[in-house]
Amino acid sequence: LKKTLSGISSSSSERDLMAAFLKLIPSHSSVASADVLCRPVLVQSHIPAARTLSSQKISSNKNVYGFCHGGIFSATRQFRSASVSSSVSGVNEPKPSISCETATSASIIDGKKISQVIKEELKQEVDDLVKAGFKRPGLAVVLVGERKDSATYVRSKKKGCEEVGIVSFGVDLPEDASQEEVLKVVSDLNANPDVHGILVQLPLPAHIDKEVVLGAISLEKDVDGFHPINVGRLCMSGRTKPSAVACTPKGCIDLLERSGVEIRGKKAVVLGRSNVVGLPAAMLLMQRDATVTICHSKTANLPDVVAEADIIIAAIGQPELVKKSWVKPGAVVIDVGINAKNDPSSPKGYRLVGDVDYPEVSQVAGKITPVPGGVGPMTIAMLLRNTVDCAKRIEGFSS
Repeated sequence: LKKTLSGISSSSSERDLMAAFLKLIPSHSSVASADVLCRPVLVQSHIPAARTLSSQKISSNKNVYGFCHGGIFSATRQFRSASVSSSVSGVNEPKPSISCETATSASIIDGKKISQVIKEELKQEVDDLVKAGFKRPGLAVVLVGERKDSATYVRSKKKGCEEVGIVSFGVDLPEDASQEEVLKVVSDLNANPDVHGILVQLPLPAHIDKEVVLGAISLEKDVDGFHPINVGRLCMSGRTKPSAVACTPKGCIDLLERSGVEIRGKKAVVLGRSNVVGLPAAMLLMQRDATVTICHSKTANLPDVVAEADIIIAAIGQPELVKKSWVKPGAVVIDVGINAKNDPSSPKGYRLVGDVDYPEVSQVAGKITPVPGGVGPMTIAMLLRNTVDCAKRIEGFSS
């Protein structure tokens, strides 16, 4: 590779560049004929003057080759009996069908397994807290209405509390409960010394102002990390730390760190700019010295931007948006998305998928989270983590 590329100068033509590349393929050492497409890719690192190859025509049967990320990549399609013209003899030689693709498989970041480890750690911390004579941590969850998905989430949180020894307080209100009624419940929980964490399950009915309700939760008991002061503290370096950080982005960072992923100095792309995931995830990455780019629906050349990332956090709410061609080989991919995709073969008529095309991207990524079983379990684990931390702070316990 080095020998071949060393002969390419900044003045080399596209044809010379293609010829040099084809020398790397054992049975295709001659120059490609004019109908070969070299898809636009950036020539980097090994070439003195980086340039983008122009698009040319290709038969859909041929593979697409290019220089990318300082190395060589091939797309998934294979050559099929291509006829390649020799620049020397001018004789057409039929070539056998070959594949130059090297199949790789990403390491799975198992959110279920990691969350279970965290729960075991928390159970020990709760036991230590109680043995020291302090109150057992208590988490109150307020559910307004009868949304099935919200009720499922609440049950998962209560089950998590049982696993680690946290006392669970549940308050269920009807769909037509007034905002004043919800605020009264929050006020009572703020004053309850047995409650160390308060969570209002979102979304709330349309007639209730979410911001007013979330702002009414005591700062010390804001285990969701949504209180305006906690959000502000997250965004300011060198100041008082937030009492809690939003559970899902916190879980993403914990997945990275517990999986041995180096964040410092890496390029990170966060797909999505929501207050719940995107923005806090970006702040947490920056606090760990990553260079962060936040992408959204108006980002130009989105695939190209994502392709620069060493770490990708996808939280954009678009099923299987991120494709293999978007991802740098070896990149770490955290998929926050959870979307229902029609699947007649499934007993439910659908299956859950993330914002990343998992079958494709897992072929090129270095590490990746599955959906389900990746970020989801970590969100619950981080809620429990925040509850225990708030309880320690409120009770004045230091381990």
